Amino acid sequence: MTREITTLVSGMSYTECPRWHEGRLWFADFYTHAIYSVGEDGSDLRTEVEVPQQPSGIGWLPDGRLLYVSMKDSSVMRRETDGSLVVHADVSAFVTGHPNDMVVDADGRAWLGNFGFDLMAGADIEPTVLLRVDPDGTVEQVADDLWFPNGSVVTDDGVLLVDETFGNRVSAFDIADDGTLTNRRIWAQFGELPTSRVIAEALHQASVGPDGCGLDVEGALWLADAINGRVLRVREGGEILEEISPGTGVFACMLGGSDGRTLFMSCAPDFDEHARSAAREAEIRTCTVDVPHGGRP
Repeated sequence: MTREITTLVSGMSYTECPRWHEGRLWFADFYTHAIYSVGEDGSDLRTEVEVPQQPSGIGWLPDGRLLYVSMKDSSVMRRETDGSLVVHADVSAFVTGHPNDMVVDADGRAWLGNFGFDLMAGADIEPTVLLRVDPDGTVEQVADDLWFPNGSVVTDDGVLLVDETFGNRVSAFDIADDGTLTNRRIWAQFGELPTSRVIAEALHQASVGPDGCGLDVEGALWLADAINGRVLRVREGGEILEEISPGTGVFACMLGGSDGRTLFMSCAPDFDEHARSAAREAEIRTCTVDVPHGGRP
């Protein structure tokens, strides 16, 4: 099936973490150092908050306060109702690379991944941990041995799905009432773990590089394949139900819009920090799909 793709936002550096919230699309842009929101038709682009140390994951506490990741100072920040910005959690003691994507559940717990190594310097891949940041800012390590934990979602029945970009897989955990994770399992496996931890070699071994993602109401996962320039709709077990190629690299996706059927895609030529920070070639592209948004975010 061929779907019509349109451009919603252009002139950005490298967008991440698209989130549909209160009738607008929110997203982070790494190298303009800000979080933005925009109307469904692409009008009324607003700078919501400036993030000098590079923004990434976005979410909201149950009372509506914004949480967001400030990558280069290893912090989860919080915007108060009066607009002031405070450190919600300092995660520097827990991470071995930049904290990155994040999902906030209905109880206000933030589930946060990190690079695990110095990606932009070309260091070798190192598996890393997943963190839970509680509403009071307490930080707990809740899982380890994750191969670049990236986009994450929470299903309606309380399962956390975590994309492992260099692991060729999506992992699943049951969330207990107290926030512990149990019953770790593979939700979707696209290939074997790489036999080399050298980035260039591992990329060649990857069938799918799952990055940012979002659920639909049927429980299927739309995920951005950061390695192959496409978004995939995947069912539990790994069956690929649909593939959409927006014509460039794509690094995150999320369902939203007034009917929940707009698929927002964060597109850029590549993820190289030097190239992306020097250009304004990133876009958010959209298409309409059949099954509307489900789960969180």
